Amino acid sequence: MTNWLLVSSPENFERSRALGFRQAAMKSRHRRKWERVQPGDRILFYVTVVKAIAGLCRVSGQPYESHERIWTSDSHPAEDYPWRFPTEPVMTLLPDRFVPAEPLAREMAYARRWPAERWTLAFQGNVHELSDEDADLVTRAIERATAVAGGPA
Repeated sequence: MTNWLLVSSPENFERSRALGFRQAAMKSRHRRKWERVQPGDRILFYVTVVKAIAGLCRVSGQPYESHERIWTSDSHPAEDYPWRFPTEPVMTLLPDRFVPAEPLAREMAYARRWPAERWTLAFQGNVHELSDEDADLVTRAIERATAVAGGPA
């Protein structure tokens, strides 16, 4: 099982919510990563602008290619996120329950590659592979946010 951290704008995350978190996608430049996506992989969501963790899904089927416009990229208007895979939601949070990423980044082995004051560099780009330990840390934070709020959103 691989742990993927997908970086999403707030608007794209809400587009995924509108789809019931039944699919996720990677930008065109990430084909090699997408080719490694397998059913059972864990998908964690980081939302830009608010700099927070927003949810967890599992890959539920085989990856596929599609050019249907669902998600958008302000910096690359032609980007259509073609590398897709079906997902099932595990725990997804409403914006008022998102988990601030900075405290998590300070504990993640992945984020230690950058100076602490530049922690956001760890979350730039569209997709990152996380270790089991880092993914477990993020998952526990989502679980806590869900429990405090009285259940999944």
